[in-house]
Amino acid sequence: MTKHSLCRIALAVAALAGLAGPARADEPGLTPTTIRIGMFGPLSGASMAYGFDVMNAARMYYDKINKEGGIHGRKIEVVQEDDRCNANDVVAAVKKLVEQDGVFLLNGGSCSAPVVAAKDYVVRSGVPWVMLNASGDGALYPPQPNIYGAFSISQRAMGGSVVEFASKELKAKKIAYINHDDAYGAWNLEGARFQAKDNGVTLVPEAVSPSITDVTAPVLKMRASGADALVIATYARPAQLILKKAQELGFNKPIVIAVNAIANLKQLAENVGSKDAFRNVYIEEVLAAKPGSEKLAWIYDLYKANYPDLAGKPDHPQVYMPYGIPSAMTVVRALQAAGPNPTRAKVIEALDRTDFDSGVMAGPIVLTKTEHAAQKASTYFKFDGEGLTAVPGSFASRWTYQGQ
Repeated sequence: MTKHSLCRIALAVAALAGLAGPARADEPGLTPTTIRIGMFGPLSGASMAYGFDVMNAARMYYDKINKEGGIHGRKIEVVQEDDRCNANDVVAAVKKLVEQDGVFLLNGGSCSAPVVAAKDYVVRSGVPWVMLNASGDGALYPPQPNIYGAFSISQRAMGGSVVEFASKELKAKKIAYINHDDAYGAWNLEGARFQAKDNGVTLVPEAVSPSITDVTAPVLKMRASGADALVIATYARPAQLILKKAQELGFNKPIVIAVNAIANLKQLAENVGSKDAFRNVYIEEVLAAKPGSEKLAWIYDLYKANYPDLAGKPDHPQVYMPYGIPSAMTVVRALQAAGPNPTRAKVIEALDRTDFDSGVMAGPIVLTKTEHAAQKASTYFKFDGEGLTAVPGSFASRWTYQGQ
């Protein structure tokens, strides 16, 4: 055999090896048989209810895909870190996953404000980041080339949706709106103001500290405003205080509690302590149907099969559990679209063409090159302190990023 023939054989073997699976130094986290995904969220601490079972949901969906054969012959390998919903811990978790664990992409983040701290590092690294259930507005606007989020809903969209519901369904002409006095609160207020102006209604905002303990003054101000409805767009603890104080001070107009205030409905009712406080209360939800309904039964069945010990404990699965499914679905679809020899660039290109109905969330999951917030709609339920009654339809935000 001539030297020329041997060279041709060597080149052919090299080409076939390339087709078998990537082994490029600039594409970490890939082997011919595995794809390594980095996951992070609160596995401990005061905010774990926002992400513990969300991470479990994403993992069980990946396990489902693995059992069905994986993605182009590769199985998904999840490496997870506890970020405790703390900005410093989020950054540390992301750096470890990228630099030490060598993940191909990130699927993590449950708390909106802390995830913003990792934005600059992730952009520099080039690693695709698909958030779990964090709205992540501060990392999504202006759009970043490799960061995607708001699979539950963005804060701007949340604010827009609650105003849409209050004005269209509750027929409110003046809406009192209590939000946090931080970036998180500013994001949802921006969407709320846009929707109010677009709908021709008046918004009366009042910002409070996330750590507020006496809500008498803001509730008195909202009552004095003559509002037709009150929106509570805070975290769970302030929301409970506001709802209780509103009942004590005789505020008898409809009250809409935003989705981020409801880590546990049973706990909400117990902490408020008065059934009378729930005479006219509506709960925002971003799921397509009532939790545990027939439409979403497959998710809860999958949870029981994957985590039988957890499923047997009180308050499990946690209320936000299904929120982990759509982001995992999006990752799987992007990896499938990237083909048998995926690169991070191919995955990002696929993410920018995402458009599907998850069957889980209130609205479709849509991502483009200029819009990396995936979901903009909510459903609503009347809550009497014990049971939920669905309000027909969904209510979407119309706020869009204008490059400011």
